[in-house]
Amino acid sequence: MTPVILLAEAKKSAEVTDWGARIGWLVGLVLFIALVYWLMREGWKWRGTLQGDLPALPSAPEETGPARLSMSGRYHGSTTAGQWLDRIVAHGLGTRSRAGLTLTDAGLEVERPGATDFFVPTAALRGARLDKGIAGKVLTEGGLLVVTWAHGDKLIDSGFRSDHAAEHTEWVDTLNQMTNDTEGAR
Repeated sequence: MTPVILLAEAKKSAEVTDWGARIGWLVGLVLFIALVYWLMREGWKWRGTLQGDLPALPSAPEETGPARLSMSGRYHGSTTAGQWLDRIVAHGLGTRSRAGLTLTDAGLEVERPGATDFFVPTAALRGARLDKGIAGKVLTEGGLLVVTWAHGDKLIDSGFRSDHAAEHTEWVDTLNQMTNDTEGAR
């Protein structure tokens, strides 16, 4: 006997795409992403409401004196001192931005294009250190300049990264020296 090869009786290709189901899944996915975004935004606003007792940020005085140090870089946010994940969002402190820092005998001036500028008087400075992270930003060890300062009855850590990381050590030394001088005068 000779082998019999069966050929397909009718040539019909399978249906390639079920457009109705695909569009339904796509719309569902877009709605899910929009819901997650809306919930994150509401959480951010709620955190700002909970931190509403934080006083308004001081602005720089008219005359601050000559600059001891200045740098340009990025402002990465502020947290409750010692708790690097407890971001402070009240008064725009949670907004990342470019930043220009100027340290004078009067204090630390933080200029942020597109965000609220603020000023930390010398008496409010509590110290500075090099660290590796602050709420939502983790860098290499010592890659972040963290300035601790008092605002109202709260201690705040603010994180900055210079365009030239070699400047960080000089900033830490100078800020800590100013802090020690201020504490000695009290």
